[in-house]
Amino acid sequence: MKYSVAYYTRSGNTKKVAEVIADVLAVDARDISLELPGKVDVLFLGSSLYAFTYDESVEKFIEKNAENIGTIVSFSTSATGKSTAKFVKECCEKNNIKFYPHAFKCPGSFLLFNPGRPNEKDLK
Repeated sequence: MKYSVAYYTRSGNTKKVAEVIADVLAVDARDISLELPGKVDVLFLGSSLYAFTYDESVEKFIEKNAENIGTIVSFSTSATGKSTAKFVKECCEKNNIKFYPHAFKCPGSFLLFNPGRPNEKDLK
C-alpha cells in the first residue's frame, strides 16, 4: 500500500501531528499547497477548525486530487476539541473517495486555550 500525509495548518499544531504520523509511515508530511506524490491508497489528511469550520483550501485540495486518493483518514486539531471529520467526510462523499470512519482529534493551543497542546502525550 502507498501512504501519504498532507495537512493544512495556520498555527503549526496540525503540522506537529502530521509529522508524527508521517514518521511512523516513513513518508514526508506535506503541506496541502504541495502536489500529492502520485496515486496513494491511503491519505492521512490533517486540518484544523477555525471559527467552527475548516479552511476551504482543504476542500479544494481534496477536489483537485480526488482521482489520486483511495481512502482518506482524517485527523485534526482545534482549540474547542471538535473535529473536522464531518467536513472532510462530506467532501469525500462529493468526490467519491472512501472515508475511514475513525478520525483522530487533538486539542490545539490557541490564545488561552490548551496551552502547550499538542504535547508529547497527545503525539504518542
